[in-house]
Amino acid sequence: MDVKPDVNGVVNDENRNHQPATIAGPTNPMVTPLLTDLYQFTMAYAYWKAGKNNERAVFDLYFRKNPFGGEYTVFAGLEECIRFIANFKFLKEEITFLRETLPPTCEDGFFDYLQGIDCSDVEVYAIPEGSVVFPKVPLMRVEGPVAVVQLLETPFVNLINYASLVTTNAARHRFVAGKSKLLLEFGLRRAQGPDGGISASRYCYMGGFDATSNCAAGKIFGIPIRGTHSHAFVSSFMGPDEIIEKSLISHDGSQTCEDFTSVVQTWLSKLKRLGILKGIFGETNQSELAAFISYALAFPDNFLALVDTYDVMRSGIPNFCAVALALNDLGYKARGIRLDSGDLAYLSCETRKFFQTIENEFGVPGFGKTGITASNDLNEETLDALNKQGHEVDAFGIGTYLVTCYAQAALGCVFKLVEINNQPRIKLSEDVVKVSIPCKKRSFRLYGKEGYPLLDIMSGEDEPPPKAGERILCRHPFQESKRAFVVPQRVEELMKCYWTGNPDKERAELPTLKENRERCAQHLDQMRPDHMRKLNPTPYKVSVTAKLYDFIHFLWLNEAPVGELQ
Repeated sequence: MDVKPDVNGVVNDENRNHQPATIAGPTNPMVTPLLTDLYQFTMAYAYWKAGKNNERAVFDLYFRKNPFGGEYTVFAGLEECIRFIANFKFLKEEITFLRETLPPTCEDGFFDYLQGIDCSDVEVYAIPEGSVVFPKVPLMRVEGPVAVVQLLETPFVNLINYASLVTTNAARHRFVAGKSKLLLEFGLRRAQGPDGGISASRYCYMGGFDATSNCAAGKIFGIPIRGTHSHAFVSSFMGPDEIIEKSLISHDGSQTCEDFTSVVQTWLSKLKRLGILKGIFGETNQSELAAFISYALAFPDNFLALVDTYDVMRSGIPNFCAVALALNDLGYKARGIRLDSGDLAYLSCETRKFFQTIENEFGVPGFGKTGITASNDLNEETLDALNKQGHEVDAFGIGTYLVTCYAQAALGCVFKLVEINNQPRIKLSEDVVKVSIPCKKRSFRLYGKEGYPLLDIMSGEDEPPPKAGERILCRHPFQESKRAFVVPQRVEELMKCYWTGNPDKERAELPTLKENRERCAQHLDQMRPDHMRKLNPTPYKVSVTAKLYDFIHFLWLNEAPVGELQ
């Protein structure tokens, strides 16, 4: 049986949803209960066989280190996790597959158990999507029957890992580029498969990009779409003789230019005679000119030309300007040019001078500010270098390094058991960074006098929350000497309940993509500049209360085996 989601992503099959879904299904229909590791099912069977499957467990999902050598991360992917558990149900054919996959010694009762489970007894607490987050602080706390929650581990980590990584990557690019620049995500052709492309467009937009070239993402998520033409379009023309339909109606519809090509050629001649531009170009490439004219005739309101097919300054820019000026005569305003190769700082500055000279010499208002877009394997380092060199680029089209997260392959989220049957559990390791922080916790962000976050602090669930104006001892979870008193001016609790089957508990609404994008921008603006800088950023402090510190180390000593020397 083929099960397909409707236009809103809801799977309406009666076997998938035992009751009508109130939350749409996952964006990708491949996100099903089978999208997990085999060992989740073998553990689930062992839990069931031991009669432990319904024991109440608490797991934390978090990461251990910020990506890209930075000191912050942006949390993303929560909505897809909630969509997943809201529609969690095994299909009959999935049960059949598991019967064939698991060892034949697995009893039939286990598969009947799988057929009947859902996530109605699961609760999910999480930091709002789009928030700036830090290592060790739980992004999500998942509570429920241990076997069911264990089956959620792999899909949750999968849905959070890349989403948070690429959102953070996009935020870092936005920080380097500056708020005034237009950032365009052009990564679909280089993304890791279709879902990598769709997810990248969605989460780059959340992280601060303005638009995408990805039409599917535009349709699904409402992200603005941008794009013009490639080098193939320019090189497909041989010359102006190929332009058959040469007429163009003016912007206000009051007149028709019967031979637009002739007007363009006239403007090109004027540019050649312009004294201040003499020596910059001679004969431009006429096939390129024909391509620009054809594109302008097709899109007179959105004329943006790729100018580096043959030679930027000797051909591309003069050809573009001739077409743009001809459009201007008819009341249209050209969008600008795109540079896809060469010295982008130098070429953008020379192009800006060219545009400003035309505005001054021919009295064309605003022509000097015509848009300049740059592409060509840009990344965070390139943007930083362009800033230092000085450039005149208004918009950046960024693809490969952005969507593939070339600088770091994965965020490294983990999903650790911290409590079962109200008994705190700890995971120990010789590598201290891998030691988990036990028990069900609450997390808070403490703000200082200047409005910046000072640190995040975790406490046991039953501890009284920190209060503004009260002195709090904040301790490093593992290093005894690292501690500080803080008197916060404002205290923000980080986690909210996003999923529960308990009708008496309030469930937070899932924000829209636009709201998550706004939260991301707001949080990044709140951060202290030294935490954000690219080179040697100041580490952001993550701490625990004195009571939780004592408990961590009590449990650590209690659980660690005692050696014996002979």
